[in-house]
Amino acid sequence: MSRRRHGRGKLPSEPVTLEVGSLSHEGRGIAHIGGKVAFVDGALSGEKVSASFVRRRGRFDELKTIEVLTPSPDRVTPPCEFAGLCGGCSLQHMHSDAQIAFKQSVFVEQMEHAIGESLAEIELLPQLRDATEHYRRKARLAIRVVSKKGGALVGFREKYSSFITVMDNCKVLVKEVADLIQPLRELIDGLQGSFDIPQIEVAVGEQRVVNEDPASDPATSYRLRTALVFRHLKPLSETDTDRLIGFSVSHDFDLYLQPGGNDTVHKIAPADTVERLQYFLPEFDLQLNFHPMDFTQINAGINRKIISQALTLLELNEEDTVLDLFCGLGNFTLATARVAKKVIGVEGSEEMVLRGSENAALNALGNVEFFAADLFQPIAEKEWANLKYSKIILDPPRSGAIEIIPEIAKLGARTIVYISCNPATLARDTAELIKAGYRLRTAGVMDMFPHTTHVESMAVFDAGKGI
Repeated sequence: MSRRRHGRGKLPSEPVTLEVGSLSHEGRGIAHIGGKVAFVDGALSGEKVSASFVRRRGRFDELKTIEVLTPSPDRVTPPCEFAGLCGGCSLQHMHSDAQIAFKQSVFVEQMEHAIGESLAEIELLPQLRDATEHYRRKARLAIRVVSKKGGALVGFREKYSSFITVMDNCKVLVKEVADLIQPLRELIDGLQGSFDIPQIEVAVGEQRVVNEDPASDPATSYRLRTALVFRHLKPLSETDTDRLIGFSVSHDFDLYLQPGGNDTVHKIAPADTVERLQYFLPEFDLQLNFHPMDFTQINAGINRKIISQALTLLELNEEDTVLDLFCGLGNFTLATARVAKKVIGVEGSEEMVLRGSENAALNALGNVEFFAADLFQPIAEKEWANLKYSKIILDPPRSGAIEIIPEIAKLGARTIVYISCNPATLARDTAELIKAGYRLRTAGVMDMFPHTTHVESMAVFDAGKGI
């Protein structure tokens, strides 16, 4: 039987031996085949590997490692047995120290390319790190019933494929969710509408637990609380609904159903009507409520460290008026309000603005206001844009904030802290901020997504020309 065609022409059936010279920004090994660039999944810089073709393109080929002939010192045995197949992670074969060093090298390269200067003159921020396993609190698990693979599959999609990985555990999902994968597969198999449930949205929050041991300090700690949102394409039978409810009770999670768009999501168990999870920021004595479908950071440990670092770098005091752009439900806004005189949070989503206001009231913060606005459009006419700000927090989506950088610069803030989930757009926006009269004080990376090539970063800008 001939190999499937991917890209240009029939794929060679025989593996090739390659010398890997470096890594691409996507974490793939870079080699050459007859002068043509080859990207090799699962290979590290300096390694010799045997690899098979996955796709052929006009300017490059894509391959996957099938055997490591000469390993790199940075190579480790992946903690997850499904790492070679599952598309949820791409760097489990690389030591965690090497992963963060790789991410910093990508960040520095892109920043230096954009601004045309070396970052050697500034002191880079310490690399923020936390747990590398069982850290992920938000995810979307795909579902498909495949009889020849043993029934229902629940998990992430395979690399280079739309197929769902045959898996019964996960090393990056929080353990409470990872341990549910196999029971979920068995549950789905037993439902009448098993073919009509394509995905489960996962959201994990926290519940406060007070230590009542009289021999210990009355410290407050937290346990995790999970919500699962079952997307279904057709109405569920009463029998299936009862089975889902029974499963949620026995495994102690909040059960939601989603028969259509996000506005159709509704909670059916437990029988209360509170459609909220929570997470806590103990350093700032804050509780933040969120709906399971809201955007929240997937890595709570790193999120807390990022907030602490950002507020320290802002050098906040009780005279500061702070503008938090792309504020979401108030992740940075409310912590800032614990220190500053006044904080304005602005977000494009009306729903998130309502959530931010809800959280401000929950935490009895009277010095914060939230506004909804399209931040990719001019802001000069907005009421909140005509106030005077001493500090600004920027936490935009992957596309960055290029559209409003000139208007942000006109606000005249002394310091800007920019948190980014895409080093390419941060680098581009850094160049624009420098042109607008700001100086890059410091910058660095945070390992929000261990075992992936995702680079989270932070940069601090002070009013004044130059890097």
